[in-house]
Amino acid sequence: MFDDTTNAILERIANALDRIAPPEKKIDNLDISEGFVFDSKSGLIRPIHTINRVAISLLQGIDFQKKLLLENTINFSNNLSANNALLWGARGTGKSSLVKAVHAEVIFKTKSKLLKLVEIHREDISELPELLSLLSNYKKYKFILLCDDLSFDAGENTYKSLKAVLDGGIEGKPNNVIFYATSNRRHLMPRDMMENERSTAINPSESVEEKVSLSDRFGLWVGFHNMTQDIYLEIVFAYCNAFKIPMGKQELKSEALEWSITRGARSGRVAWQFIQDLAGRKKVKIY
Repeated sequence: MFDDTTNAILERIANALDRIAPPEKKIDNLDISEGFVFDSKSGLIRPIHTINRVAISLLQGIDFQKKLLLENTINFSNNLSANNALLWGARGTGKSSLVKAVHAEVIFKTKSKLLKLVEIHREDISELPELLSLLSNYKKYKFILLCDDLSFDAGENTYKSLKAVLDGGIEGKPNNVIFYATSNRRHLMPRDMMENERSTAINPSESVEEKVSLSDRFGLWVGFHNMTQDIYLEIVFAYCNAFKIPMGKQELKSEALEWSITRGARSGRVAWQFIQDLAGRKKVKIY
């Protein structure tokens, strides 16, 4: 039996432990938005009231990529088999734009508001298992988990935990989550890192194979390549028509090509930047 003094001390200790113990993590705001961003500090996701995206019809020159990702995402939304997807290729060709546009298109086609887009930043990949554990508690919803510009540099080991999460871990990925990543690198590793691993390893082929096997965890690879001039102009014309920017086609073509030359590139991103500049000069609101 404890005396009153001991009981009082124990009660104070218990109260102190309650105060410092982390609260149970719950997500109470899933119905207020279609898009969320993972906050690594709190371990929760915060809603995005307006997702930065364009309509899928405005994404030109990537019809095959659109078809692949749209079919995969519709299957996922309908509780059918679907693959994690790696969208890789040239900068500014519409990889992340396609993921966001596909998300909106699937909601429109399926008439379901239960499909949520959750972005996790590259530097927070080490927190991915915790995020998946949290999302697995909300089986009513489906989650597209997006990591934009995913890649790993020399000395980074977080790719190992990602491998286990995607495919091969004991717990596995929850059935209500699919992982989409975009990258400029097909194998997510820089070439010099892979060559260095080959030159310093006891068994070079096994070391390199471990790096390459990360991208193999993605069942769907969607490649994006440098654009031709014609496709670049198609994108410009599509934007101009959609936003009703008044300009003759020949003048528009001339200015769009000049813009691409000054930027040293032709891509969807360059086309969008040109349209923003043009709309500003023409006093046309595009937002």
